[in-house]
Amino acid sequence: MKTRMRKLQIEEMGRLTVEEFKESEKFPFVIVLDNIRSLANIGSFFRTADAFRAQKIILCGYTQSPPHREITRSAIGAELSVDWEKNDSAEDAVKQLKAQGYEVWCVEQAEGSVMLQNFAPNMEKPCAFVFGNEVEGVADNVIAAADGCLEIPQFGTKHSFNVSVSAGIVLWEFVSKKIT
Repeated sequence: MKTRMRKLQIEEMGRLTVEEFKESEKFPFVIVLDNIRSLANIGSFFRTADAFRAQKIILCGYTQSPPHREITRSAIGAELSVDWEKNDSAEDAVKQLKAQGYEVWCVEQAEGSVMLQNFAPNMEKPCAFVFGNEVEGVADNVIAAADGCLEIPQFGTKHSFNVSVSAGIVLWEFVSKKIT
């Protein structure tokens, strides 16, 4: 017999307020955006970062920063809850994160990349995930500075996911390993 299902009302979901989110324990990861051009994608990153309680987002290069109407449109307020900072260079951001003890992974199709299903993060270290430009991907100098690349398996005719979709896939894979 099928169990009756009903969509939950927002009040039933137990969501955190912005203040509670700011005070909550975060999962040990940072998102680095390397020259993301689409404001809608940037907003989507904020929303995903909020959903998975990221420590922060680092906006690099010409990636726009809040406040911006188009970022808010897709972030729907997550740009207010998620900490963020600006860095002129993704390569510098990666080097700083490594100096702070982060393991840094670029999400990119590259020689020697680790397929996402085989990714085994070091549970003793925080991680940083670098996502690159919608057309060019993660810059070569940033890849060279990182610990490695993660690749999402794909089986169709296209060679890539939308960058914000990639974030949802990779970050869920990471968080799911931390909650089990």
